[in-house]
Amino acid sequence: MEPLIVEKKEPNSISEIDRILNPYVKQWFYSRFKEYSLPQLFGVYEIHTRQNILISAPTGATKTLTSFLSILNELVDSALGGSLTDSIHAVYVSPLKALNNDIQKNLIEPLQEIEKLCGKELGIRVLVRTGDTTQAQKSKMLKKPPHILITTPESLAIVLSSIKFKEHLNDTSWLIIDEIHALAESKRGVHLSLSMERLQSISPGMCRVGLSATVSPIEEMAQYLVGTKRPCKIVDVQFIKMLNLKVLSPVPNLITASYEKKQSETYKLIHKLISEHKTTLIFTNTRSATERVVHTLKEMFPAEYNDSNIATHHGSLSKQLRFQTEENLRHGRLRCVVCSTSLELGIDIGFIDLVILLGSPKSVARAIQRCGRAGHKLHETTKGRIIVLDRDDLVECSVLLKSAVEKKIDRIHIPKNCLDVLSQHIYGIVIQAVTTRHDLYDLIRNSYCYSDLSYDDFTSVLDFLSGKYVSLEDRHVYAKIWVDEETGNIGKRGRMARLIYMTNIGTIPDESYVTVKIGEMPIGKIDEAFLEKMKVGDIFVLGGQTYQFKYASGMVAQVIPVSGRRPTVPRWFSEMLPLSFELANEINRFRRLVEEKLSVGRSKAEILDFMHDYLYVDENGANSIYEYLKEQFQYAKISHDKDLVLEHTVQDGRKHAVFHTLYGRRVNDVLSRGFAYAVSRTQMRDVDIGINDNGFVLSTDKKINVFRVLRVLNSGNLREVMQAAIDRTEVLKRRFRHCAGRSLMILRNYKGREKKVGRQQVSSMLLLSAVKRISENFPILKEARREVLEDLMDIENAKKIFIGLESGDLKIHEITTDVPSPFAFRLMADGYTDIMKIEDRHEFLKRMHEYVLAKIDLKKRGLDRVAKVEFRYEDIWKAEELQKEEKKQDEKDVLKTQLLKVSRRINLPSDYAFEIERLIDGERNGFRQDFLQWLDILLSDVVPLVWSDELIKFLVKVKKEI
Repeated sequence: MEPLIVEKKEPNSISEIDRILNPYVKQWFYSRFKEYSLPQLFGVYEIHTRQNILISAPTGATKTLTSFLSILNELVDSALGGSLTDSIHAVYVSPLKALNNDIQKNLIEPLQEIEKLCGKELGIRVLVRTGDTTQAQKSKMLKKPPHILITTPESLAIVLSSIKFKEHLNDTSWLIIDEIHALAESKRGVHLSLSMERLQSISPGMCRVGLSATVSPIEEMAQYLVGTKRPCKIVDVQFIKMLNLKVLSPVPNLITASYEKKQSETYKLIHKLISEHKTTLIFTNTRSATERVVHTLKEMFPAEYNDSNIATHHGSLSKQLRFQTEENLRHGRLRCVVCSTSLELGIDIGFIDLVILLGSPKSVARAIQRCGRAGHKLHETTKGRIIVLDRDDLVECSVLLKSAVEKKIDRIHIPKNCLDVLSQHIYGIVIQAVTTRHDLYDLIRNSYCYSDLSYDDFTSVLDFLSGKYVSLEDRHVYAKIWVDEETGNIGKRGRMARLIYMTNIGTIPDESYVTVKIGEMPIGKIDEAFLEKMKVGDIFVLGGQTYQFKYASGMVAQVIPVSGRRPTVPRWFSEMLPLSFELANEINRFRRLVEEKLSVGRSKAEILDFMHDYLYVDENGANSIYEYLKEQFQYAKISHDKDLVLEHTVQDGRKHAVFHTLYGRRVNDVLSRGFAYAVSRTQMRDVDIGINDNGFVLSTDKKINVFRVLRVLNSGNLREVMQAAIDRTEVLKRRFRHCAGRSLMILRNYKGREKKVGRQQVSSMLLLSAVKRISENFPILKEARREVLEDLMDIENAKKIFIGLESGDLKIHEITTDVPSPFAFRLMADGYTDIMKIEDRHEFLKRMHEYVLAKIDLKKRGLDRVAKVEFRYEDIWKAEELQKEEKKQDEKDVLKTQLLKVSRRINLPSDYAFEIERLIDGERNGFRQDFLQWLDILLSDVVPLVWSDELIKFLVKVKKEI
């Protein structure tokens, strides 16, 4: 049996495509273009013959024209032949409204030019329908539908549930999903996958066309596009454009240069690059950095930059300001635009000849996507410059550049079996007409996102929607459908069903700011994503002051002021992009290769030669990477894909266990919470957590016994432990609200009234308690947990780390350091970000670096040694014995402290206190007779309250042993 998903290896010939084109369409094409592009040679004929196809090509590689050329051709043919029907022939879906407007314009212009060539009006309508479309426009569209409908995933779901408009979709021949890679990774994509199946069910002959930028694995993206049991051809021309990418450092040495020097040289470098090009697009990784870059450029170069030639573009700006910036870019009025993620996708922004990435983009696919905005046309070179700001960035971006050049792309994550989205779609389907349980299950399982949906999960969603859980009515959650258990028929309940569905559709949750209060006194606001990262007891900074998080109620976070405590969650944490697991693995592999060479004493020249062969870096870059890795090797140990380094260090009187787990923040979120939860349960200690892409740190009052943790935490029970670890966290509470909203458990809009986010959160917390009482496997609770562990975090790849530890493929090496090792600098310093000025933080890192160099020098001269202890799984029992001894010593210390207190209060004779200390230390012989008589008298009557219960119980016990 031939596979359903196949790559198309050979393009069609020019003559084959010429033959299928109408003479006027062909005349128009050759008046605008010299020849067919590679995507067109591969794709146009397949779309003409109604074959499902996924076209993966870089930005500006004519993907959109490829998808529409056959469609326009057939519409023109039909119009000229008088057979063009008043129905929707093609549906185009994109994630952005702005992109939809561009597409409409780019289709209307060719149609007008073709009309001029043939000397008559063709009457081919191209219309946009989104949330911005007015009611009057919708009514007009209903009477006279477009031949090409341009829409968004949400609006497509709405028209599929519109009784009258849906009839216009019955003969749809093509469905085009643009920027499919951007949709597939989120619940919008899951939602769209079910809409695709619903559209296919009413127009069985429809072919699907997916347009994607760089993506991997491309076969999985094709499966997402067509669903199960359908064929699809893949056109993979991802790397047809020339790449001109470089990693740049603003200073020769990123650690020894002063903060002022680094800042000054960074902006001089940015200005130099802008000056050498016509229009530059700069990407930062946070919105705040976007504003800061523009402000600093204006401040440092007032004669060069002003409001008329430089601008910002990000999601926090108004729609009007963003549109104005896009227009100015299109018309060449701006020298530079600085953005975060808002211009990654294919909005038409005119000519860009350089893209600057300020800091690591954290994934190969994102780097290629961003840099692809430069040289937007097919034969232009993609020119990008990545400016690194520290040594971790330098290593990361150098390996990223190697992966980009060698076409190693990060793996896409497509959410599966999302029960909240499923609930919403089931409601939308039964609003249309009565269906059967069997037909509904089959339709849903045709979607790739639900191809392995269990019947039990499907049934649990039906039970929820049909009101089986009567107790939920007390929380105003009523039945939305009915299920006839005998016939299997399913239908809608209530006259307002359609209105409820139409006004609450979608997957993007309402977000808002959380008010931070001390009692009733408000002190500021934080965004919800930041609150999600916090657990009770976490320390954070707001308005320059340090606070400890107590609890959240609705959209209010209660805190208490604290001083002298290190923040555990930096304010910018929620904005940062996570490092991809695949890129992290490549960095770990590179680290191992370098460590192997350092271990056998290879010379600096030999290792630099290797780096030049292995990476695409200049002399300065290679030298900086060499020095960085050499320092870590000489001072501690390099953590890599075979060795996981656990570093114990003491700072601020606290014991810090630094796990050098370079796996990306999503994996480290799982590892850190899992370890912290296990430590709190097995060793009865409060644990503070700090994480970034390169590792995590657990901070406690006592040293952590990691091998004791590994006896209770493993690959087999990781999900179970993590479900317990997140059970009472803010992240689960917030995500449950999102899932409850998507599943229509909470209605954001009802009878014309909008429920604000604060009220939604309060409702969801009450519902969360209610569903836990019903069942721990209630579908929406189950989905909230899945979303946290699989989409927000990455439990599947975290599980691979435990499997590696258990098999011995990955070994743990424990070391102890006086100050954090070079690899731990940034992780330890992150906690101080909010209470230090940036320049002070830089000096702090610099001082740590100087100490490390001094320590290495002493070690070379034999004057000092760095403690290194290597543990293996067989050391666990020995470690547990040590743990028992530590516990006994802790108990002795408590008893001695209580003895000291009582001695002072009752003026206990010092010789009696000394004898009790001997008992506490374990001695049982050689005690004075007068002391023993005194002890008998003390314990034979009611003991004064000044003596603690623990101390008296101890004395009663040991008296029998004397």
